Amino acid sequence: MNNTTIRQIAGFENQEVTLRGWLTHKRSSGKIHFLQLRDGSGTIQCVAAASDLSPELFSMIGFLTQESSLAIQGVVRADQRSAIGYELAVRNISVIGSSVDYPITNKEHGPGFLMDHRHLWIRSTRQHAILTIRGRISTYIRNFFESRGFLNTDAPIFTPSSCEGTTTLFPVDYFGEQVYLTQSGQLYGEAMAKAFGKIYTFGPTFRAEKSKTRRHLMEFWMVEPEAAFMTLDEDMELSEDLLVEITTRVLAECRKELQILERDISALEKVQKPFPRLHYADAWKKLRELGSSIAEDDDFGAEDETILTQQFDRPIIVHHFPSAMKAFYMKKDPDNPRYSLSMDILAPEGYGEIIGGGAREESLETLVAAIEHHKLPMQDFSWYLDLRRYGATPSAGFGLGLERTVAWICGIHHVRETIPFPRMLERNRP
Repeated sequence: MNNTTIRQIAGFENQEVTLRGWLTHKRSSGKIHFLQLRDGSGTIQCVAAASDLSPELFSMIGFLTQESSLAIQGVVRADQRSAIGYELAVRNISVIGSSVDYPITNKEHGPGFLMDHRHLWIRSTRQHAILTIRGRISTYIRNFFESRGFLNTDAPIFTPSSCEGTTTLFPVDYFGEQVYLTQSGQLYGEAMAKAFGKIYTFGPTFRAEKSKTRRHLMEFWMVEPEAAFMTLDEDMELSEDLLVEITTRVLAECRKELQILERDISALEKVQKPFPRLHYADAWKKLRELGSSIAEDDDFGAEDETILTQQFDRPIIVHHFPSAMKAFYMKKDPDNPRYSLSMDILAPEGYGEIIGGGAREESLETLVAAIEHHKLPMQDFSWYLDLRRYGATPSAGFGLGLERTVAWICGIHHVRETIPFPRMLERNRP
């Protein structure tokens, strides 16, 4: 008897195998039960004919309930009507774990109910497809950076100070001392880039933003490459290459999942280099021409990003944002200090910013002045200033938000479906 998975079923045609999984659907037609079994790797139809089974077993199968876990023995048969090309002719079934009154049925359920049952909702076909693509994208990201000589390193989750602004910090008691959940691994990434040249961090980050929009989560995952000696132009090119790599690989390897999601793949096929690049001043001017009321030197809101990206068929790069809106470590443009050496990549179809980054200030004196200007505690950044005291270099990097990227790739309206267990303003369970 061969134990296998549904994904590997093609290698066992006309052989008897055992599959273990969960019953998703069942229907009966006279003397035949048709069972849909999923095992995480795929779904297969299992045909239980009364002529092949004892009356007792055939009767028992008729009482099987949705999401019961089963071990099914049977013969693998080719079936051109099947989505995977095979079905299983049942010879025996044993119940591993029964399921009574499974709460998620074929009827319509509201998002609140589904989020309350997120631990079960992730079993559904659509959620399975989304989270499969998420996992694949994570792998593509790691492979991309590894192939380019970036070392995967880890930044701490507990940090003593702010990185992206003091208003969105989650405070934590650390044995009597107040620390915070990290907003970004970037500052520590700079330290590691000075040791290894090119690094990336990939982990959870936290923002206490009191926002209920479809683009925001309190906890999300971010990949943050950082490289010594990298310029803003090289930073933009690296981020552009990353997005092209992600979309190309998803199109090549996740077609089944994209079909389940009914994603318009023609939109993804247009994600090719070069991306349009706009200086902030030009982007601001275009927005005003298109009817936006954005004030000069203001950051883009979600509506502004949507208006701007609707003018293009692929992601766009907006660069040289006003220095006043950027973090203390962002380098100013030497030719015009009003603007910073920064950039954002905005995804098309109204998905907004998915990448933000730029060049870091390498001057010790300028950085000290910036910390003082932002009224940040100098002692918390003493180690960071050492990076300028001992072998300062130009450097650059960016952060890519995984959930927003997955939402865009999958064509999903709300980011809550792009992470197994979302944390939102009014939800921290299950």
